[in-house]
Amino acid sequence: MKFTLKDYQTEAVADVMKNLQKARKRWHEDSDSHAFSLTATTGAGKTVMAAAVFEALFYGEDDLDFDPDPTATVIWFSDDPSLNEQTRFRLLEASDKLNYGNLVVVENTFSFEKFEPGKIYFLNTQKLSRNSLLVRGYDPDAEESKSGQGDLLTQARPDFRSHTIWEVLKNTIDDSQLTLYLVLDEAHRGMGSTNSDMSKKSTIVKRLINGAGSVPAIPIVWGISATVERFNQAMKVAQGRALLPNVEVDSKRVQDSGLLKDTIVLDIPSDTGQFDTVLLRRGADKLRESTDAWKTYCDAEGLKAIVPLMVLQVPNKPNLDDLGKALDTLFEHSPDLKSKNIAHVFGERANLKLGNHTVFYIEPQRVQDEQDIKVLLAKDAISTGWDCPRAEVMVSFRPAKDKTHITQLLGRMVRTPLARRIPGNERLNAVDCLLPFYDKDNVKAVAEALMHGGGSESEPAVDGRRVLINPFNFEPNVSVKDDVWTSFTNLPSQLLPQSFAKPVKRLTSLAHELAQDSILTDAGKKAHAEMHKVLDAASIRFKEEISSARKEVLTVGGLSLRANLGNKKMSFDQFVEEADFAVIEDAYRRAARLLSPDLSRTYAEHLADLNNEAYNREEALLEAHTDIAALGLVRQVVEYLDKEADTLTLKWLNDYRVEVKNLSDERQDVYLHIREMSKEPQDIEILKPRTWILPTMVLEVDGSETPLPTVSNHLMSDDKGLIPVELNQWELKVLETEMGRSGFECWYRNPDRASQDSLAVAYIEAEDYKLLRPDFLFFARKSDGSVVIDIVDPHGIHLSDALPKLRGLAEYAEKHKNIYRRIESIADPSNKGQFRLLDLTNKKVREAIFVATDAKGLFTSNLAEDYQTV
Repeated sequence: MKFTLKDYQTEAVADVMKNLQKARKRWHEDSDSHAFSLTATTGAGKTVMAAAVFEALFYGEDDLDFDPDPTATVIWFSDDPSLNEQTRFRLLEASDKLNYGNLVVVENTFSFEKFEPGKIYFLNTQKLSRNSLLVRGYDPDAEESKSGQGDLLTQARPDFRSHTIWEVLKNTIDDSQLTLYLVLDEAHRGMGSTNSDMSKKSTIVKRLINGAGSVPAIPIVWGISATVERFNQAMKVAQGRALLPNVEVDSKRVQDSGLLKDTIVLDIPSDTGQFDTVLLRRGADKLRESTDAWKTYCDAEGLKAIVPLMVLQVPNKPNLDDLGKALDTLFEHSPDLKSKNIAHVFGERANLKLGNHTVFYIEPQRVQDEQDIKVLLAKDAISTGWDCPRAEVMVSFRPAKDKTHITQLLGRMVRTPLARRIPGNERLNAVDCLLPFYDKDNVKAVAEALMHGGGSESEPAVDGRRVLINPFNFEPNVSVKDDVWTSFTNLPSQLLPQSFAKPVKRLTSLAHELAQDSILTDAGKKAHAEMHKVLDAASIRFKEEISSARKEVLTVGGLSLRANLGNKKMSFDQFVEEADFAVIEDAYRRAARLLSPDLSRTYAEHLADLNNEAYNREEALLEAHTDIAALGLVRQVVEYLDKEADTLTLKWLNDYRVEVKNLSDERQDVYLHIREMSKEPQDIEILKPRTWILPTMVLEVDGSETPLPTVSNHLMSDDKGLIPVELNQWELKVLETEMGRSGFECWYRNPDRASQDSLAVAYIEAEDYKLLRPDFLFFARKSDGSVVIDIVDPHGIHLSDALPKLRGLAEYAEKHKNIYRRIESIADPSNKGQFRLLDLTNKKVREAIFVATDAKGLFTSNLAEDYQTV
C-alpha cells in the first residue's frame, strides 16, 4: 500500500479478509453462498480499505498472515459509472500492487467467455439493464419463468457476440477454478426501502445476489456503505444465503484518527429578515480567512498551498436571476475573484447563464483537483461518493425544511485536506456552514442531525465531532508566563496501542523515516545489523530448541495405508521422508511472516555469507532458509526478537526526539504513527494549542440564548483574558476551590476530544485499550518560584467504566508521579454534595485501586479523604 493504514483500517481489513477466506472455503466445499457488509462513516477511507483487501486477496499479506487466492475474480458494482471511475482511480492511487491491468471497466465491447482471476471488473446498473448491448434483449423475468426448461438464453444474439454478460457471470460461477466476489459499493442503494419492496419485482442488484433464471447466485457478496440497514435486510431474505459477521468501524475511532474535521461551525443570523447577501459576504470573508490561514500554515511547513473552496448550495429549482445577483455580490465583495473561479455541478451538465455571468459545468469528482475553482454551485448532496477535502465553507440557500440536504452535503465536506489533524489549530480543523434562511429554532435540528445522525440512512452519527453555533476564536493567553507553557508541553500524554503491531516492522519503518529525514544515515542497514546480532544470539541461547525445530523442517512425516487382500484387514504405517526444496521454502515463508520478510531476506544473506566457504551460494542460501525456518518454529526466538526490536525502537525515538520535534507537522505525524505501532500505550509530549473555537452562548429549548459564564486565568483566552465555560456543578465547585488555593496561577480545561493539545491516559476496559482525558490541569507557583502541576479529575462512579478509568489513571500516576504535585480523582459517593478524593500519588491508594472490584467502595473507604470545597 502507498498509504499507511490507520489502526482501525488494518483491523477492518483483517476482519474482511477472514470473512472472505471463510466464505471461499465454504463455497468450494459445500457450495454455500455468503454475504456480509463493511460499515464505515463517510471519510473513513472505505476505498483505501478495499484496496488493501484486494492486495491481500491477489498477492497475500504477510503482516496479517493471509495467503493469496489464485482463484479470485472480483466485480465492483455500483449504480453510477462516474462513481466507478472515481473508485478505480482511488484504488490505483492507494495501492502499489494493483495496476491498470487488474482494474477492468466492462464496456459494451466486452466479449470474454468468463471473468479472469486476479482482476476487478467494474460494472454498473446500466450495463445490466435490458437495453444494454451487453444484455441485448435478455429478459430476466422471462428467463426466471423458464428456469429449468432449457438454456440460459433463447433470444438471438445480435452483433455476432457469443456471450451475454449474464452468461459470463454464469460461466464464471460454474468454473470450479474460480471464486467470484461481488462488491456492492454504496450497498444501501438499490435494495428497496421497505420489506414490501423486497417482495416486489427484483432489482438488478437483487438478481445478482439471488440469481436470475439459469444464472446462479453470486457466491460471495460484500456490501460497502456508511449505513447498510437495507442491504442487511435484503440479505436476510436472500435465497439460501448465509450471513457472516458484519465488519463495523467505530465512528469515534475514525474521528479520532484526524482524517475528518473536528468541528462544524454553523453561522445563523441574530435577527429576522432577508440575510442572504449579508451572510454571503460573510461566507466570502470566511473563505478569504481560510485561504490566508492555509497559506500561512503551508508556507511554514513547506507544503503545496491548500486552496479552500466555498460551496454555494441552492434549491433544486433555483431562480437563475437570484443566483446571478448572488454572484454579483460575491464579485463585488471579492475583487480577486474571476469567472474561471466559479463552476457548478447541476444535473443540467451544461454551461449556465446566470445574470451577467457564465458559469461552466464540472464533474463532481474533478472539483478537488481543479484548484482554479474557488466557488462551487450545487443542489443536493452533489453525488453519491463525492467528497472534496478542500471544501471549507458552505453557504446554503436551502429553506429550513431542507435539513436533510444540508446535512448530507456537509457530510461530504468533512475530510481534512491533508488527511491529518493540524496540531493545536481548531480553525484549520473546522468547516463553516452559513444558513441565511435558518433561525435559532430550526438550526438546532441541523446541529442534532450532524452530531447524532438525524435518522439519515446514508449518513450515520459520528461520535466525537462538535457542531458549534456562532462560536468565537480563542488563542494562547498572553498573561501566561513562558515557564508555565514549558511545563505544559513537557507533560506526558499517551497514545492508544495497535492490535496488529509488529515490533520488527515498527523498527524498520522508523529506520526508513530517520534515514529519509537525514537524522540517522544508513538507519535501515544499522537496524537490520542489530537484529542480525539478536538472531545470532538467539541461535546460541535457544540452541536445543532450534536444533529440534530444524529436524522438523528437514523431515516430512505421514501415514501410509496397508491393506491385506487375504484377510481384508487394513493398517496404517508411519513414514518419514527428507524434505525437498519446495517444503523447505514453504517453511521459510511461514517463518518470514513471523520474523519479518525483509529481515528474513537480509539475515539469510548474512548467514549465506558466513557459509560461503563450505557451500556454493545456492546451497548456502538453502541452508540459511532452513535455519530461519527453524527459528520461526521456536516461540521464544520470536518473542526475544520482538522484545529487542522494541528496545531499539524506543532508544532511537528517545535519542532523536529533539531532531524529530524540529521537523514539519507532516513529518512529525509520521513519527507519531510509528510510536502508535506498539502493543503497549506509548508516551508522547502534549502540544501547545494555537487556536481554539468555542461557543459563547447556550441555545435554549425555546430558541433564546443565554451567555456562558466566563473565567480568567485559563491558558487559552480572548483578548480580555477570559474564556467561556460549560461546566456542571461538580466541575464548577472544583474550579472555584482550586482557583482559591494558595499559589494558584492558571488552569487548563483539558479537551475531551482527540487532539495533541489534550492530555490522554490509557486504560483497559473489556480487554480493549481506551483513552481517559482528565478534566482539569492546575498550575501553581511555589515559594521558590518554580511551577507545580496538579491533575484534578471529577469522576463519576455510576458507570461501568469508572473502575477501569481509575486503574488507568493510577497506572499513569505510578509511572509519572514525580512530574505532578497532585493527581486526584474526586467523586460524590453519597450523591449529597459530600465530595471525596483519592490521592493517586499515594502508593497505598494505587495498590487498593489495582485490586478493587468496586469504584464506589474506594471513595467511601478510609483511603479516601474529604475534598474541601469553597
